[in-house]
Parts: sequence; structure tokens; C-alpha cells
Amino acid sequence: MNLIGFLLRESWVTVAIAAFTGSISGACSAFLIASINNALSSNNTSTNQLLWGFVGLAIVTLVSSLISGFLLVSLSQEAVYKLRLHLSGLILSCPLRHLEELGANRILATLTEDIQAISTAVFTIPFLCIDIAIIFGCLVYLGSLSWVVLLITLVFLAVAIGSVQFLLSKAERLLKLARDEQDRLFKHFRAITDGIKELKLNVRRREAFLTEELQVTAASSRDYRVTSLRILAIASSFGDLLFFILLGLLVFGLPQLTTINTSVLSGYVLTLTFIMRPIQSILQILPGLSQASVALQKIDTLGLSLASRSENIPNQPDPQPFFKSVELIQISHTYRREQEESNFTLGPINLTFHPGELVFIVGGNGSGKSTLAKIIAGLYIPESGEISLNGEKITDNNRESYRQLFATVFSDFYLFERILGININNLDTQAQEYLRQLQLEHKVQIKDGVLSTTDLSQGQRKRLALLTAYLEDRLIYLFDEWASDQDPFFREIFYKQLLPELQSKGKTILVISHDDRYFHLADKTIKLDYGKLA
Repeated sequence: MNLIGFLLRESWVTVAIAAFTGSISGACSAFLIASINNALSSNNTSTNQLLWGFVGLAIVTLVSSLISGFLLVSLSQEAVYKLRLHLSGLILSCPLRHLEELGANRILATLTEDIQAISTAVFTIPFLCIDIAIIFGCLVYLGSLSWVVLLITLVFLAVAIGSVQFLLSKAERLLKLARDEQDRLFKHFRAITDGIKELKLNVRRREAFLTEELQVTAASSRDYRVTSLRILAIASSFGDLLFFILLGLLVFGLPQLTTINTSVLSGYVLTLTFIMRPIQSILQILPGLSQASVALQKIDTLGLSLASRSENIPNQPDPQPFFKSVELIQISHTYRREQEESNFTLGPINLTFHPGELVFIVGGNGSGKSTLAKIIAGLYIPESGEISLNGEKITDNNRESYRQLFATVFSDFYLFERILGININNLDTQAQEYLRQLQLEHKVQIKDGVLSTTDLSQGQRKRLALLTAYLEDRLIYLFDEWASDQDPFFREIFYKQLLPELQSKGKTILVISHDDRYFHLADKTIKLDYGKLA
């Protein structure tokens, strides 16, 4: 089973110890049943000795089951914790373009739905192991009573398990289909949050989205899950029925075929009745294990995809202390745009940037400005050509160090509620000064690097993103349509006050902009026309 392998990879020693103590618990449970059966069958008065033996076995059963359970609970939750961190690390080390191709909905579904399914399932693993140990111990005791009856019981159980497993395999296939629909469902959920304005403004679009997109996918996911869970319910009920059939065969059928001791028969009935509880518990756990198995396969697929494209990222990349020039030499980059048959190609591009330059990158929508910016910052890896820093080629070995040159505010920026990764002594004081300069001191306060609020207008949020970029104090600043959400007054401040201040500090500034009234301020203007330098 995938989950067992998952735990074994985490610590096979802990699993072995837990299995050993669980086996002791199962064996002692069987001895408890044996002592009860002996007490019922005994005609002498040695009940005192049987009582103390019963008490001792009960204590050993309790202690061993607790040890096994505690070990496996700790191991399983530690394994889920490491899985979360490992998967998050793979995502962070994967090239941006590959993550965009995978889609945010697929990644979010794995981080939430799949991880939760595994977390829920591994919590049941300790109880599953103890139940299996109890069943095994009881079967051993049944063998000591009568090997013939045990053989009949095992053959019957084998047929029952085969029938149940057939149903489980069909249910698991349906759960896989339901999980695929879940990826699409997360995509539609994102459409609700990201496209809420467009959906509200067009009632036909909204109704079409609900009935033709969201409803269809949600219904498919529901139908697959309902059918699979019904099959699992049939498997569980069928297992219960088979148990009673087995008891009926032993009590009513076996005495008709052969002579059997009443104490042996009563021992079988008592033992099988006892193991009914762990069998029912296992049948209840199986649906969750099936869902977790599907989730693990999804995570393995995503993990392999991420690992195959993982970048070489050191824990503490050395920041670049200075730069003389950044050169783009015959850079080109091609990718397929969504819902378009043709490929978009940027390049070939030849550019050079020096310290203290103010460079505007201009052009129409779709001309490749943001793609070029991501290539310059090292977020996209060009398909051909090369980037060099101070004459040294940027490769996988030094790309992470190269990225430390840049402080950016992209048009689709994300604003963290806490100022992370900036270690300066007077962080709050310096941040408060920038808040004053950005005219946000009355709306936002900063204490211990935490922003009091991010619930602001888009323009004000961009100012907070600019504040973080200021605090990073990098050598190259890149702003992607930063001023597009600012009012005319602050737009004037940005172009005529903030950018010259950065330039006076020797920073190289790259500005993607449509504000042609400020183009004359640039030292260099780069115009793109559908991926080509114009």
C-alpha cells in the first residue's frame, strides 16, 4: 500500500517497533479470548488464577497498543509535516514558467485537498495496524483450537477479501476520476474570485459560467464520488454479511458434517464475534485509505514534474556586491499563449544595462514587455542566447545569486503582511519614514516588521510593495506598470521624485510604462513591437 510505503520511507525502524508492539497487543488479545473461553469451559475452581492471568494480559494489551499507537501517530504526522515542506520547497525551486504551465489550480488542489486526505488517512494507520494484529493473533488462537476449522475459515475469508478488494479497486478508479475533476473545480473557484467583477456585470456570462462550467464540473465530481462511496458502502455491508454467513456455517452447518467439540465451537464463535469489531473498523478505514492512495499518486506525479525541473538553489545565495553591466545577448523566448494556436516569440534581443541608468520599456499590450522583464530578472530562462553579468555567463549555478540584484514590483505583485527577509536594525523606523514619504503613515503602521493592514486600494497596496522594494536596497529596480493605479498627483511624485532619488543612489531602474508624457526622463527607451525591438 502506498501509505505504508510512505511511512516506511520516513522511518522503517519506528514502523518495525510499532508493528512489534502491535503484534504483542494482538497476541495478548487472542490470549484474553482464550482465557475467557477456558473460564467458560472450566469445571474446576481455579478461577482466581485465570482472573489474575486475565488482568495481566489486559494490562499488557493496553500498554503495547498504546506504545504502537503513539509511535505511529507521531511518525505519521511528522511524515505529513515533512511532505508539506518538501512539496512547498519543490514549488519554490521550480522555474516560474513551468509553474505557470502546471496552473495554480492544480498546485493549490494538491497543497490543500491531497495533503488533507493523506493527513486524515495516516491518522487511522495506527488503529489499522492494531486491528490487523488483533485479527492475526485471534486467527493463531483459532488454529490452536482446530486446524480444520481454521482452514475452512481462511478459505472463506480469502473469498470474502477477494470480493471486497474487487469492489475497492472499482471505487478507487472512480475516486481518481473525481480527483481529476477536483483540479478543474479549483480552476473554476479561482475564476469566481478573480473574475467576480466581470461575472457581476454580465448576467448571461454569470449564468453560463454557473450552468456550463461550474455546475458541470461539480456534478461530475459529485457523481464520481457518490458512485465510489456507494461501492465502498456495498463492500462494507457485504463484509458484515459474510461474517454472519461464516458464523452460520460454523454453528449450523459444521456440526452436520462432522463431530466437533462444543468447547471448540464456542471458542470459534466467541473469537469470531470478538474480531468483528476490528474487521468493521478496517472496512470503515478503507475509503479514506483509497482516497489517500489517489492523493499520493497525484502528489508523486506533481513532485516528479517539479523535481525534474528543479533549479539548483543554494540555501544562502551570495548577493552580488556590485555590477558593471548586465548584457542580454541574442536572447529569445517562445511559449504558447492560452487559447491561441500560434506561439509567441520574444527576440532575438540584444541589450546592455549599466549602473545609474533609468530605462523605460515601452510598447503595446502583448508586445512582450513583462516577459522581457522576467527574463532580465532571471525568473524566465531564455530558450536561446545568454545573459551575462560583468562578462560572466549566467547559468544554473549562479542564477539564484544573479536574482539577488533585483528588487521588483510586478503588475501582478503579491503583498506579504510581514516584511520578510530584510535584516536591518532599525527596520520599523526606516519603514515608517518610507510610509511618510509614500503618504501612507495615516493608514498603515509597522511594528516588528508587521503591517497593521493590507486592506487598501490597489494603488496604496502598490505603494506598500514599493516600500518593501526600497527596504531590500538592491542594485537594480524593476517596476512593471507601477504607476498605472496611482492618481495623477502621486504619479508625478513617482516619476519626478522617487525615481530620480533611486537613480542618484546609483541604482539601475527599469520601468515598464505607458505614460508617454514621462518618456523624456529616461536615459534609454526600449520599445517592443510583438516581441521584437523596435
